[in-house]
Amino acid sequence: MYDIILQVPVIGMPWEDFALLFITALAGGAFGAAIGALPAFIFTGFVVFLGEGLAILQREVGGAVAEIGQGELAAGVTGVIGFGAITGPHIAFAGGVAASAYAGKKYPEMEPDGWDYHFGKNILYAFGTKPDILAVGAIFGVLGMFINQFAAAVLAVGGTGITDSIALSVFTTAFIARVVFGYPLVGKAAGSSILDMSPFEREEPRMATDGGEVPLEHKGRLATEPWLPHQYKWGGVATIGLIGGILGGYIWIQTGSIFLGYAISAISLLFLNLGVEKIPVTHHITLIGAVGAVVVAPVAGSVVALLAAGVFGAVSGLLGEVTQRLFYSHSGTHVDPPAMAIAIAMFFIAVLSIAGVLPNAGYL
Repeated sequence: MYDIILQVPVIGMPWEDFALLFITALAGGAFGAAIGALPAFIFTGFVVFLGEGLAILQREVGGAVAEIGQGELAAGVTGVIGFGAITGPHIAFAGGVAASAYAGKKYPEMEPDGWDYHFGKNILYAFGTKPDILAVGAIFGVLGMFINQFAAAVLAVGGTGITDSIALSVFTTAFIARVVFGYPLVGKAAGSSILDMSPFEREEPRMATDGGEVPLEHKGRLATEPWLPHQYKWGGVATIGLIGGILGGYIWIQTGSIFLGYAISAISLLFLNLGVEKIPVTHHITLIGAVGAVVVAPVAGSVVALLAAGVFGAVSGLLGEVTQRLFYSHSGTHVDPPAMAIAIAMFFIAVLSIAGVLPNAGYL
């Protein structure tokens, strides 16, 4: 069989493998637009749950599945599909987010009844088979793939990634969508500062910045739109962060899987997507909680590691809240606070690992 041996510059991937990834990322991004960004991410949770379950099973049964190759099947399900071109958040979710941003400008009439924020923030909405919207999803799916591959190849020190390249790609593509489709990169705060959520609590409407008419797309909108109306107060965020971090850490201690808690958190968003009120968003919390256990257990044992997981989870939850106040609440599209929290947290964990303060950098 003819093998293509040319390497893609920087990424260092054989051309044939790159072509397969490129074509599939187009389809993956379009798929995210078709079913909606949040449903696409929920599929990420199910696939990663399957992959991590298979990995745990393979570790338990050992040589009974030697013909498959140690960890090969599980790695394929989690890495190639769950975090890859099919349901990878940097491709499918990113494609869905960009599709919503595009539709918010192009098709405001599509906005469903009961959606209170700008339509560009509606990541629950499935756009079906509308070709131009699917094309936007496809383009941003490929863009997310490129950013992830580039970051993974370039942002590494001594073999350790400097942050989570998938999370980095997720919010980078969202910012690019804002620029491309004409939204403010950050937006104007209505309160005393950009961190102030009180205009939301007072239900203050959006006002024109130049004293003229409020643009049609913003009529009837609130001046400040927190990412999660039920999950933005500091005390509550810290509390759910502590709880979720402990759970993510415990799952790693008992199973050896860093990503199983993340998968369960992602799956739980099915209920949020179906309209169950006040379901918390916790995948950034359980993931960083698990990492906290991973980096502390080698030097302090499992009990201290579990407590550390709670602290790491709380910090990640608060990072998500800070970033949503900075980058989500005041503009018209979705920029993902959990992705920003994961990228920031893993950056500091990587730096501390490289500096020798921590014994490892978790999954990086």
